Amino acid sequence: MVYNFLRGDRDQPFLLPPDLRDWLPQDHLAWFVRDVTDQLDLAPFLRGYRADGHGHPAYDPKTLLGVLAAHGRPASG
Repeated sequence: MVYNFLRGDRDQPFLLPPDLRDWLPQDHLAWFVRDVTDQLDLAPFLRGYRADGHGHPAYDPKTLLGVLAAHGRPASG
């Protein structure tokens, strides 16, 4: 299926630091959260999105779930 997500490129080079891996130590929680969210079956999340790729792109559910997992709770409004 073709989903229209705004994807984050984890390998995108930055000006400073030159690589995101230079920012965080290897044993940082962020790497664990990334590895776990990469292995999850997100089919239940994807059912709410159009599979034809049309419409305004949404944020990638894998990225949003990783942010939620790292912070432990949703932001209150």
